[in-house]
Formats: sequence, structure tokens, C-alpha cells
Amino acid sequence: MKSKVIIIVCALTCLLSLNVFALNGSIEGEKVSEAKYMADTLWVLVAAFLVFFMQAGFAMVESGFTRAKNAVNILMKNLLDFSMGSIAYWAIGFAIMFGTGSAFMGWSGWFVPSDSTAFASLEWSSVPTHAAWLFQLVFAATAATIVSGAMAERTQFKSYLIYSVFITGIIYPVVGHWIWGGGWLSDFGMSDFAGSTVVHSTGGWLALTGAIVLGPRLGKYDGEGKPRPIAGHNLPLAALGVFILWLGWFGFNPGSQMGADALDISKIAVTTNLAAAAGAITAMITAWIFLGKPDAGMSLNGALAGLVAITAGCASVSPVSAAIIGALGGIVVVLSVLFFEKLRIDDPVGAISVHGTCGALGTILLGFFDSSNGVFFGGGFALLWAQIVGVVAVLVWCLVTGFILFHGIKAVTGLRVSEDEEQAGLDYGEHGANAYPDFNVSSIR
Repeated sequence: MKSKVIIIVCALTCLLSLNVFALNGSIEGEKVSEAKYMADTLWVLVAAFLVFFMQAGFAMVESGFTRAKNAVNILMKNLLDFSMGSIAYWAIGFAIMFGTGSAFMGWSGWFVPSDSTAFASLEWSSVPTHAAWLFQLVFAATAATIVSGAMAERTQFKSYLIYSVFITGIIYPVVGHWIWGGGWLSDFGMSDFAGSTVVHSTGGWLALTGAIVLGPRLGKYDGEGKPRPIAGHNLPLAALGVFILWLGWFGFNPGSQMGADALDISKIAVTTNLAAAAGAITAMITAWIFLGKPDAGMSLNGALAGLVAITAGCASVSPVSAAIIGALGGIVVVLSVLFFEKLRIDDPVGAISVHGTCGALGTILLGFFDSSNGVFFGGGFALLWAQIVGVVAVLVWCLVTGFILFHGIKAVTGLRVSEDEEQAGLDYGEHGANAYPDFNVSSIR
């Protein structure tokens, strides 16, 4: 019986192989090219689905690191920023980011027509325009979601919807055009493979402006201005979110290859994982030194910091360099969290430090560790200088547009909820709901 099965399998294999190989044994280029096109498209779509699942990770991290009375609000923000961002990025964002235009922004391809000639900057990839759009959309949504964590527990829901549209539709796409869409930073030589700066620093710096305009949560600082801890309500939920984000990053970074190139995406997956692991370890050690305990929250953010830091160079650094970059990210994220707390900038989830600070760090470190052009590998200082200029340019753009956006919203519709609503929790005041209606939630005082 087994021999018959083997014969049948071999026969089917030979028959199927006639579709791929010519009779003389040479590969038919057209059919192989078609297979590559299908494989590339499938891989990019699967990667997009993984990055989309990161929305769930952000929702779990942000709700876990905040109080139970604001959990529904966090979930609604993560749902709606993706929903509204999808429409904004489809209508104008993708065109601004990748459409043919000037060195500052694109001016063609509104509403994402399937005709790829509108997006010359994407011609290097063979995947269909709509597949590229979906993959880039989930990146845009990530940038918007980052902002919600730093502004959690005190922001009006309607205001959040407004700034999500502006971020995904205009502010983020302009940065993307500069670096990925054939803009001036691309011409200057800046490199950011999967978005340490394009996605993460953009979201982190906008989060910084939002947190400054909002001010700290009630009770965050005592009468002498010293920060007081406000514990999140569900650390296991936050840990689940971090693991979901770690998983999603295997779509985020390898997917940015925009093709099913086996050696390349395998290497990127390895560098991504090593950086995350190193970041978690060094953040734990750093927190142990400065806080006296191996803090779980800091360790979780250390893994994310390593992932953010390696995102710029995941395709062009060695595994050893990736581990070093991730380790530095884990150290810096802890120091950055403590630094912003002393400045009275209240960030409930550490989003500014994880994404803004470590995104900039990873982008600059690529100038040292790039295997071909890095300072440590004989490449000189050209790439490092381009990386620094890019980081500073994006920082300035985000600070200027962020302050204009948030002050504008504050003046027109209001940005922060009332003190009574903040004390009671945004779940009731904004949504008339309770995340845990059947439980009495208590906390250690």
C-alpha cells in the first residue's frame, strides 16, 4: 500500500512539474515570474495581517498599563483610530506618501487607483498597488495608535478621532514621503528600512506634543512635583499585548522587504527577535539598578524598545549588531521614562520613550552598525550624518505640526475631559460602559 502511495505521489509531482519546467529541464521564466509575483503578494498580505493584529497588542498593552475605569475608552480608541485612519489613508494619505509629486509630498493617486503609474516610488516592488496600500495602511494606523497611549486616561474621545484623521491622513504621510516616497531625505541618503523613524518616532514625537498640551493626570505629581506611581490595572493583559506586538513585528520588519525573498526575510526575522530579547534583558537589569527591583513593566517595554530600535536596520545589520542595538534600546528606554517623568510629562504607557526616543536611537545607530556603510564597518560618516539629519528633521516636523494640531483642537472642541469625568473614569463619562461590570476592582494603596 505504501509503495502505491509513493508511486502516485511521484507521478503527480512529475505532472505538476511540467507546468514549471520545460522539457529540456530549463525553468520557464514567465511561469516562475508569475509564481514569484504570487508568492510576493501572498507574503506582503500575510505580513499586513500580522501588523494589523498589532492593533490588538496595542489595545492590550495600553489598557493593561492604565486603570480599569478607562479600559473601554482605550479599546474604543484602538478600534476607531484604525477605522478612521483606513478612510483617511485611502482618500489622501497614501497619495501624499507615495504619489508622484515634489520632494516634500506626493500629489497624485488620490483614493488609491489600481493604476500603479501614480506611485512611481513603489515601482521597485512587484506586488499589486492595493496590496502595497494595505501593508502601508497598517503602518499608518500604528503611528496613530502610539499617540493614544501617551494621552490615555484624560483625553476627550471626539478629540482623539479628530487628531487620528490628521495624523494618518497628513502628518505621518509627509514623513513617509520624505524617506520612503522619493522625498528629500531619501535623496539625502537617509535609511530607515521598516520605520524606526517613519512610523515609531513620528508617533512618539506626536505623543510627546499631545502629552505636553494635555498636562499630567490628576494625582500623578505630589505637592512638591515628585511623580507618584499610578499602577495599571492588569499587568497580565499588558504582557499579552507585548507578546502580540512581538509576533506582529515578524510581519512589520520582514514584510517591509515587500517580497518573499527567503534569505532576506529570514535574516530580518532573526535580527528582529535578537533585538527584542536583548532589549528585555537590559531593561530588566537597568530597572533593577535604578528602581531596586526587576520591574515587569519596564522589562516589557524593554522588549518593545529593542523591536523599535532594530526596525530601521533589521535588513542591513548583522545578528551581533542587532543584539547590541536592542540591548542599547532596553537601557535607554528605562532612562528615558525616568527622564520624562522628572520633566512632569505624564506618559501612562511609556510610548514616548519606547517609540520616540528608541526610534531615534535605532535610526542613528544604523549609521554605526550598517554592514556596508556604517562607521564601525569602514563606511565613513556619510550615512551617520544622513541619519542624524533625518531624525532631527522628523522631530522638528512632528513637534511643529503636533503643537499646532493639539492646540487647535483644544481651542476649537476641547482636548481634555473635566476633572469629574477623569476622577470617575472615561468609560462612564465617554461611553456609558464598564469593562468589568461583574467585578469589584480594587487596588493596593
